[in-house]
Amino acid sequence: MEEVLLISRFMTRTLILLSLCFMWVPPGVVCRTGNASASSSSSSSSSLRPKVINIGSLFTLNSVIGRAARPALQAAIDDVNADPTILNGVELKLVLHDTNCSGFVGTVEALQLMESEVAVAIGPQSSGIAHVISHVVNELHVPLLSFGATDPTLSSLQYPYFLRTTHSDYFQMYAVADLVDLFGWREVIAIFVDDDYGRSGISVLGDALAKKRAKISYKAAFSPGDPKSKINDLLVEVNLMESRVYVVHVNPDTGLNIFAVANALNMMSGNYVWIATDWLPTYLDSMEAANPDTMNLLQGVVALRRYTPDTNLKKSFMSRWKNLKYNGSASPAGFNSFALYAYDSVWLAAHALEVFLNEGGNFSFSKDPTLHVANGSMLHLESLHVFNGGQQLLSTLLRMNFTGLSGQIQFNPDKHLVHPAYDVLNVGGTGMRRIGYWSNYSHLSIVPPESLYTKPPNLSTGSQHLYSVIWPGETTAKPRGWVFPNNGQPLRIAVPNRVGYKEFASKDKGPQGVRGYCIDVFEAAISLLPYAVPRTYMLYGDGKRNPNYNELVSQVAQNKYDAAVGDISIVTNRTKIVDFTQPYMESGLVVVAPVKEAKSNPWAFLKPFTKEMWFVTAAFFLFVGAVVWILEHRINHEFRGPPSQQLITIFWFSFSTMFFSHRENTLSTLGRLVLIIWLFVVLIINSSYTASLTSILTVQQLTSGIQGIDSLISSTVPIGIQDGSFAFNYLIDELNIAESRIVKLKNPEAYLKALELGPKRGGVAAIVDELPYIELFLASTNCLYRTVGQEFTKSGWGFAFQRDSPLAVDLSTAILQLSENGDLEKIHNKWLTHRECTMQINQVDENKLSLSSFWGLFLICGIACVLALTLFCCRIITQYRKFTPEGEEAEAEEIEPARSSRRPPRSPSIKQIIDFVDRKETEIKELLKRKNSNESKQQSIHGSDGQASSPA
Repeated sequence: MEEVLLISRFMTRTLILLSLCFMWVPPGVVCRTGNASASSSSSSSSSLRPKVINIGSLFTLNSVIGRAARPALQAAIDDVNADPTILNGVELKLVLHDTNCSGFVGTVEALQLMESEVAVAIGPQSSGIAHVISHVVNELHVPLLSFGATDPTLSSLQYPYFLRTTHSDYFQMYAVADLVDLFGWREVIAIFVDDDYGRSGISVLGDALAKKRAKISYKAAFSPGDPKSKINDLLVEVNLMESRVYVVHVNPDTGLNIFAVANALNMMSGNYVWIATDWLPTYLDSMEAANPDTMNLLQGVVALRRYTPDTNLKKSFMSRWKNLKYNGSASPAGFNSFALYAYDSVWLAAHALEVFLNEGGNFSFSKDPTLHVANGSMLHLESLHVFNGGQQLLSTLLRMNFTGLSGQIQFNPDKHLVHPAYDVLNVGGTGMRRIGYWSNYSHLSIVPPESLYTKPPNLSTGSQHLYSVIWPGETTAKPRGWVFPNNGQPLRIAVPNRVGYKEFASKDKGPQGVRGYCIDVFEAAISLLPYAVPRTYMLYGDGKRNPNYNELVSQVAQNKYDAAVGDISIVTNRTKIVDFTQPYMESGLVVVAPVKEAKSNPWAFLKPFTKEMWFVTAAFFLFVGAVVWILEHRINHEFRGPPSQQLITIFWFSFSTMFFSHRENTLSTLGRLVLIIWLFVVLIINSSYTASLTSILTVQQLTSGIQGIDSLISSTVPIGIQDGSFAFNYLIDELNIAESRIVKLKNPEAYLKALELGPKRGGVAAIVDELPYIELFLASTNCLYRTVGQEFTKSGWGFAFQRDSPLAVDLSTAILQLSENGDLEKIHNKWLTHRECTMQINQVDENKLSLSSFWGLFLICGIACVLALTLFCCRIITQYRKFTPEGEEAEAEEIEPARSSRRPPRSPSIKQIIDFVDRKETEIKELLKRKNSNESKQQSIHGSDGQASSPA
């Protein structure tokens, strides 16, 4: 920070020395117009309110902005002095100095202004002069309110006392970037004045466009005083370039010369786009009446103007404009938006001074100890004083918040006015038409910005729109925004000079010099464009071997060619350096290997099912047989007998259901339910097995020792690839295959020979190449070979262009149109019609029926079996609780009649339960019936005995 202060003080002293050398005045003649009650000594009391406060102003009086600012400033001073509610008892005095559009004169005038001990300085309008004066006010602690210096760099921390009371060009350039993005343009040419104002604004524009994936393709700068001849040379140069979107950022006093020269060069006709910053509306608003000659120069121009709300304050001020003091015209001439900002600057200073004085601010000036007079010097540096309350007044200014003519006057933490906004205008006829607004809150819209501040910001692409624009040439169709450079050079298109697969691209003796499928697609797409594309085809490669496609794409990126047309795969490393069109053919790497017919297998009948399927099916056969046996055993004599016979019955019944040949009848309801569901499952399994086995035994089965790319990676056999293909780098870099294993082959004949030889005789075990080539190769070999495995990369073929080429976008749209109308398929059939081959070998393992296809059936059958067993067990338990063997009961009563009542009943043994379950259902029912009858008789006997023993 100390270094910055030292540099600032050094620059200030240098300017003071240079200036005072030209403006020396004898000490006795120096006019002190200081404040009436404010002493210049450091001992002046801060408790006394001064009666007069000097407000300095510094700008070019005879300029478009100056002619509007002067009457506005004086009107504001008069209005403040006439208002008893503000600065009561204190008069503001305007000290006016003219910079005369000169940086040197502006510096001299600034030093003279500082001698007047001003509390606040207003101006300048020039960004260049503002840079210089900012050093002076930094040294003397005088706040500088600028209504016209829009250079974004003035907001830096280097200038703490600079406060902008208008909007910075930072926001305006982002508005221009949004306009460019809205219409889809990607390159613009910036035409600007080569000073601080122009350079800084265009620098911000470049940053703003970069965020929209656009750019400034050329910066055309000229000096402020350049004659029309130099401007003519500049525009002739830019007219030879590709971009037709021009952003003009110049001064309002001389900017019209640009359009006068452009009109003479016929650059205001169709397909041109002109975007002007706020300088143009400032100039046009200041005109007394619309000049037809001037308006004819500007037809179709889109411009930005600082937006100010149409409030009653603004309308009242504009109605007073022609009667204002220092207004040189008795009409609205000379008025522009800068008049509003100048007026508000005075009121900002007045409000801040009111608060400053009420808070007891130190309104005094003191000598700067760093500005001392050298021995024998006549510079009189002691006449410059430091404002002691400058820091406090600056803080007060930053806290102000009120509504002025230009809208809300309030500063954000970056010292910018809040709510920056612009009108978007379109010049047409004899005036300007508003087509929308731009604000930092919601960007482009057709709704006034103040109505959007109460709503959530909407920056989506769909919400950005304007009314229709009438472009140069009196057309509403959006200009393309670019043309082919008008330098006599056609588009240089590189075409790979292939050795093999010449159906895609090859040398030709015709006028074009090339032919093939890719060339026809490109020509068909070009024919759909709404403009002519001058082009020349240039073969790339020596014709002895296929060229390296990575090197071809690099040549396009290095501007040796404008584009590359051919069978060029869109892969990652290429998209980093060039732009590709929409793919016009799908592609991807596949593996081709020799195949042979599979030999007959005596165990082929096992192939339809997987091992898991066989195991689960067999288990369910046994499980269902056991469940049916349990359910039928008590009531069906066919399921009874010795244990060996019952076991045989279970197995026989289980597997006989496979052929629906079981001879045992089911009698129980639960057994029939289980059997019906199981027979349905068996029907589905039998049908599926029969169909799969038929396919295996009747369809030709081809096998290969290579199963796909994974088996190639794990092996050590040589692999063939096409010479020049990206597959070479892919196999090495991505799949880590040793380079020594890769064999480059230049044409289909080399493919065939290498596969016939095989890896043991100097050939290859398989070939890795892109799908379109493989389709042609298989057709040429009468389908002798097959692809194995799956396509292991997905890509496509496209046309390569230099980065940000607009032709790539237009051709992508044309390729989509070719695909939709069927022309792309017609071109494909013309060049690539071939015999259809079954691309992949049959994978028997992949066709096996697995458990995943049938687990739902098994689940249903299993649930039915479990449910039936549960109901059966519940019924058995209920019967067993009711049943007590009679023999055991009688025996117990005879042996121990006395203790029978005291002994708890014994729990039933497992043998008893099994014996109970094994009994026939009819036998159990007979025993239960007999038991119920005996119990009834016993109850009758006990009842009669009781009556006999009772007294008569």
